Amino acid sequence: MSILTRRIFCKQLLALLGTTALSSGWQAAAAADENRVRLGYLPITDATPLLVAHAKGFFTDEGLAADEPVKLRNWSVLAESFLVGKLNLTHMLLPMPIWMRYHRQVPIKVLAWAHTNGSAVTVRGDAGINGFADLAGRQIAVPYWYSMHNVILQQGLHKVGLQAVIQPQSAPLGRDQVNLFILPPPEMPAALAARKIDGFIVAEPYNALSEIKIGARIMRFTGDMWQNHPCCVIVMNQHLIDRKPVFTQKVINALVRAQLWVTEHPLETAKLLGLEGRGYIPLETEVLQRVFSGYSLSAYGPGNSPRAIRHTDWPVRRIGFQPFPYPSATRFIVERMRQTVMEGDSSFLALLDPDEVAKDLVDDRFVKKAIAAAGGVDRFGLIDPAHPWQREEVIDI
Repeated sequence: MSILTRRIFCKQLLALLGTTALSSGWQAAAAADENRVRLGYLPITDATPLLVAHAKGFFTDEGLAADEPVKLRNWSVLAESFLVGKLNLTHMLLPMPIWMRYHRQVPIKVLAWAHTNGSAVTVRGDAGINGFADLAGRQIAVPYWYSMHNVILQQGLHKVGLQAVIQPQSAPLGRDQVNLFILPPPEMPAALAARKIDGFIVAEPYNALSEIKIGARIMRFTGDMWQNHPCCVIVMNQHLIDRKPVFTQKVINALVRAQLWVTEHPLETAKLLGLEGRGYIPLETEVLQRVFSGYSLSAYGPGNSPRAIRHTDWPVRRIGFQPFPYPSATRFIVERMRQTVMEGDSSFLALLDPDEVAKDLVDDRFVKKAIAAAGGVDRFGLIDPAHPWQREEVIDI
């Protein structure tokens, strides 16, 4: 699908999201079988808790029937599938529910974080790019306008005095400009190998895949810019949550249990997800093991060029799993989205109160109970056991 065709599709989807027929269609589809877990995902490691909960039988242990996870290729299709009721459980990039709830009035709720960190800025190995300043005049792909990736990338560009623009790739760029455009995550490594782009920012495993298969370089890990940040979150429809709180609690119990299992079995997780296991993410174990264990200072820290890890004292992993949705992170995302260039009408962001969004968008009742059932906050490395539901965001780009 060309970029132009993709843009036309997204505009058509926006029109679709605004119809009352869509809402009634969701309710009809959901009512047909509310007691089955119907989950969908993109083939990225952000979806790990969903996939592990299915593969390890954690949904079944909760007394839930769970259909085989549906693999989707891009965020627009996943959003549409959720909205028309084909899915009742999925992961989404954190800014997506903000756009959906407050711009399109979709009754969506964030129930937990799917993971932390797990993304990077990756560039061609021969591009001579060692930092944000070297992105001047370059073509950089992002997975979605409403993504943490777009937000944090533009924060990095702003810090070095560069301007993010959105224009055809054939149009000339100023010396202080960086052109951004959307590519589905699975298409990014091929575009980089074909020299159609200079780099991308995306979730794993496409950074690790590009390192191993085409000699790309990690310019910077996002977890080294925003410490233990959220990326994808677990979402469900508020109508379903209100009607089926017991079902909802069981779903979150299974997902929190899956996060704990992944933290304790990272290499086994890599094998389970990949081609040697269930094939949810159709890549070799070697690539996925890089995601779950490849965050060494010798490979990415001082002395390397680019230097992907600069905060050597930060307690982060390449990808982490901690389910509690800290309000401070939601507030930060809302505030920074206002400074972020994106296609479409984003004027609604100026009307949002970050504190109110953090209270209204997120329902943390279920995840608190699930964390307690899984052994308590200590098992998840929450920052301050004395105040486990609060933290300050640490950002240093």
